[in-house]
Amino acid sequence: MGTVLGEMRNVPWHELQHAYGSASQVPGMLSRIAWGDGPTAEDALSDLGQWIAAPAVFDATVAAVPFLWELAATETVKDRAGVLELLAAILASGHDLHPEWTRAAHDAVVAGRPTVARLAADASSAEAEAEAEAHARARAQAQARQQAVRDAAVRLLAAIDGHICAACPPRAL
Repeated sequence: MGTVLGEMRNVPWHELQHAYGSASQVPGMLSRIAWGDGPTAEDALSDLGQWIAAPAVFDATVAAVPFLWELAATETVKDRAGVLELLAAILASGHDLHPEWTRAAHDAVVAGRPTVARLAADASSAEAEAEAEAHARARAQAQARQQAVRDAAVRLLAAIDGHICAACPPRAL
């Protein structure tokens, strides 16, 4: 396995669109989520959500979802719960003029079900264990982050399992 987001350079982002035009800035946002501190990651998630999830999905959404799953599974990412919440927002969004984008985006989110199931069931991640050894305050912060990830994963898992929309065929679980 390569570095986090290593395959991102293979996507022709400049040919894709988000809510405000060219998706050429999406890799920068994904990088800020991957390596930024807490506030930087939160800001990047907010911006990215406005670009690729609300109020609609785009072809850039479809390209970004596999990288969002990669970030959700990477314990060093500061706001994994926020990444899971963005994936849930994508699953809840669509595009009336481009149902093919809707279906492809939803399929990409649903494809990450094994990851979200693992996160929902993960009772003791390495992230929490490593930080818990530092001191009581770090332990409480790590446990809160771990609980936020688990809670977001449970919500996303329920959304995936209950997902029904006009653009997507019924799914067998």
